Amino acid sequence: MQVPLQITVRDIPHSPALEARIRDKAARLEEFHPRITRCHVTVEESSKHQHQGRQFAVRIDVRVPGREIAVTREHHEDVFVALRDAFDAAKRQLEDVVREKRGDVKVHEIPQHGKIARLSEEEGCGFIETADGRELYFSRENVVHPAFEHLEPGMPVQFIEELAAEGPQAKRVSVGKHAV
Repeated sequence: MQVPLQITVRDIPHSPALEARIRDKAARLEEFHPRITRCHVTVEESSKHQHQGRQFAVRIDVRVPGREIAVTREHHEDVFVALRDAFDAAKRQLEDVVREKRGDVKVHEIPQHGKIARLSEEEGCGFIETADGRELYFSRENVVHPAFEHLEPGMPVQFIEELAAEGPQAKRVSVGKHAV
């Protein structure tokens, strides 16, 4: 960390055990993102309700190049649980930042269009002719709308192509106004 860890404790007695836990968890954040420039942890008793007991809030502000991450977690009666939950959430967000920087973000599949080439009612499967002339296998389980029994050769469909052990197949097959 470029700037030393900042710890703020409000409305609760300062505890060496609490400070040690915060320092340990903050140091572990660097395992998930090596270029943390700043980390500020605030721990406070957020409300005092006689019927609900003590409520603790933990806020973590982390800065990495090009990004700021802020996490707040609350927990009844146990400040260490609130601390754990807040650092777990900060860790997940740092992992997301690293994945995004590497280009490992999930890409949503783009549906393709084709038409039903042929069906085998007995075997519960069929083939779709794609726009480029290939044929892709699909089974009854991969039909989304309408039910497999209502499909007919020549119907326009929309689908997702997926590589299976046997080769490319059509998944999430549907007939609808968007199918061409």
